[in-house]
Amino acid sequence: MEFNDLAAFVSVARAGGFRDAARVGGVTASSLSIAVRRLEAKLGMRLLNRTTRSVAPTEAGLRLLERITPLFGEMEAALDVLNGFRDKPSGTLRLNVPSSAARIVLPSVLAAFMKTYPDIRVEVVVEDGFVDVLSIGCDAGIRYDERLEQDMIAVPIGPRVQRFATAAAPAYLDAHGRPTHPRELLAHACLRGQFAGGAKPTWDFERDGQIVRLDPQGPLVVRPGAAVDLAVCMATEGLGVIHLFEDMLRPHLDSGALEPILEPWWQDFSGPFLYHPGRRHVPAPLRAFVDFLKAGEA
Repeated sequence: MEFNDLAAFVSVARAGGFRDAARVGGVTASSLSIAVRRLEAKLGMRLLNRTTRSVAPTEAGLRLLERITPLFGEMEAALDVLNGFRDKPSGTLRLNVPSSAARIVLPSVLAAFMKTYPDIRVEVVVEDGFVDVLSIGCDAGIRYDERLEQDMIAVPIGPRVQRFATAAAPAYLDAHGRPTHPRELLAHACLRGQFAGGAKPTWDFERDGQIVRLDPQGPLVVRPGAAVDLAVCMATEGLGVIHLFEDMLRPHLDSGALEPILEPWWQDFSGPFLYHPGRRHVPAPLRAFVDFLKAGEA
């Protein structure tokens, strides 16, 4: 059995496609396809289901992936030991982060880190759902504390206190009135977000110990990611009220394109964490990133 064929299968299964795996590995998609087909021919069974839009492991492929992924992890760990002989660590750091962290947290943190460690290549996968970072080939993720598993090692990253802000265009508020209590938003056009699974996060407000949780309606629903920019744009155009991370709305609040409303009710929450499995060996790029965060250099 050719080791490279197994490696090709693992990379394609992790990336969810031949093109993405080829981009990450610096090879061609055709060479990966040939290697996987050769492996399937030797085993006498299909390992990947291929369509024009996606690639996913078959049941047999999943079983193989479950068994050999730890082996590849051990091999990577063995090779990573050599990083201890370098002046500065090198390799690839793979992070899985929500869209909010990609916008608010990573820009300043990564800029300083990559200048300090120019030999480390960083790959960022933006995904708002909670995932098993190891199963998708990532070293660590960024999430908020309510979405962290107990067996994970968590390191603070980015601002330690954040809050959601509520705002609308001045023209919209002139036409529809300025609410003085969160429940008044139920009579307004609200621009909502929606998770990939279909659930819509509630709009939460807090003042003097009183918590108000709303499920308002409106003309626009977007999923996290680039579509959030669309919702912000629609808010500045006067289409309705938006409720989002204050850091994302701050430029528009400062420019006057959006007017803050219900500010005494804006709810604070703790900032995000970098998390990774509590295993004995931590890859050198991840170890450097963790040490960098703990040193407070970001």
